[in-house]
Amino acid sequence: MTQELLVNITPQETRVAALDNGSVQELHIERSRSRGLVGNIYLGEVARVLPGMQAAFVDAGLQRTAFLHASDIHASQALVDPPRVESRNIQHLLREQQRVLVQVFKDPIGGKGARLTTQIAIPSRYLVLLVDNPGVGVSARIESAPERERLRGIGTSLLAGDPHSGCIFRTAAEGASEPALTRDWRFLQRVWASIHERARIAQPTTLLHEDLPLMLRVLRDSVGEDVERIRIDSREWYERMLAFSETFLPDARSRLEHYPGERPIFDLYGVEDEIQRALQRRVSLKSGGYLIIDQTEALTTIDVNTGGYVGHRTLEETIFKTNLEAAQAIVRQLRLRNLGGIIIIDFIDMATAEHRRQVMRSLAKGLEHDQARTQISEVSALGLVEMTRKRIRESLQNQLCVPCPTCGGRGHLKSAETVIHEITREILREARQFEVTRLMVLAAQDVVDRAMEEESDSLAQLEAFIGKPIAFQAEPLYNPEQFDVVLM
Repeated sequence: MTQELLVNITPQETRVAALDNGSVQELHIERSRSRGLVGNIYLGEVARVLPGMQAAFVDAGLQRTAFLHASDIHASQALVDPPRVESRNIQHLLREQQRVLVQVFKDPIGGKGARLTTQIAIPSRYLVLLVDNPGVGVSARIESAPERERLRGIGTSLLAGDPHSGCIFRTAAEGASEPALTRDWRFLQRVWASIHERARIAQPTTLLHEDLPLMLRVLRDSVGEDVERIRIDSREWYERMLAFSETFLPDARSRLEHYPGERPIFDLYGVEDEIQRALQRRVSLKSGGYLIIDQTEALTTIDVNTGGYVGHRTLEETIFKTNLEAAQAIVRQLRLRNLGGIIIIDFIDMATAEHRRQVMRSLAKGLEHDQARTQISEVSALGLVEMTRKRIRESLQNQLCVPCPTCGGRGHLKSAETVIHEITREILREARQFEVTRLMVLAAQDVVDRAMEEESDSLAQLEAFIGKPIAFQAEPLYNPEQFDVVLM
């Protein structure tokens, strides 16, 4: 499988698209005015302790206070000046106005503030340094037993001089030499020593460590042996990424390539069209079937339909093939749209147990390549598949869009007939309360047209009932649901 990364950079925005065999699988966006916070380390101050929630709100200098749950608190050295710990009760772990060293592990999403942890973890190319959390871990994606044992041995050796720290070997560490791993570890130790020293003298709400910008994070986290090429359309950032690679990722340097073309790089590869399609509810399948994806604050629902696909054999075979194709399309859409939280998938009902097993295996196999942690349930009694996908950053829709100002995010507008009935009730309400000679209704053009044509008899009866004339005037700036009844 041919994999490549496309990096599109402007002064205001950086976008990275991950392609497999020319097909867009993931899209990362970072804007200069709203950079992601995940990985940043702050010296915060506890603003409020909430015993009922076993959590605290922490002022870290962000737009909103951030949320810190008791389960995410390291009760010893990860806290600055901690109280005596007697249990995992939040009141025994934190007190208001206490200084606390925290790291963001989930960006603010919707109306919620950032999620924090005091279990500090600092990543590099091959390793993650765990502050005050001794032990050696190896990525589950490294499957070779001898390699896992080799890395554990190296990790034990690295930690011999630092018994209070721990480390995790990332997937990229597979096959890396011991000198390279040692250099990586020493670099992480220097980073942590610098953070620790700044924390000692800093004031609360200070940013102590900021994670790398998107284009450098991509090099650090996503460039494995399977990535054949990274194309960057900015000469300046191409040079900076080269310099970064020479210092930290020498193996990636040869795969960096500057794209000097006149045509925008995302247009050249069809990424812009994919972004537009990823913002639509309906996703067409090659067979003629389609998905309907609806995203809410709490969960995402995905409905599978056969559409125009009629198959060539039996109905059960048609359903099976549609569901198989849908399973692969769903995996891609989860990554492309960065959907997270609870996800409910309504596959077309399958009568054959073997078909259900094959569709579930196809879904699980596709998710193996997803860097976000996922968990899938079996098919429920109602034929639904429930799954979760770890949500760290906003979805693509929430990054690029705002709720519709006309419908308020409902996705539906009241019909002109409904609005006229509301106007009728408002006229009756006003006519009973106030002495007026006539009434003027200001409304959208469609509502006025409906009132003057199909509802003219009803309005004539209303005029006769209240004994006052009613006039309608179209207002071009009014939305379809907006109206005013003016008393004259």
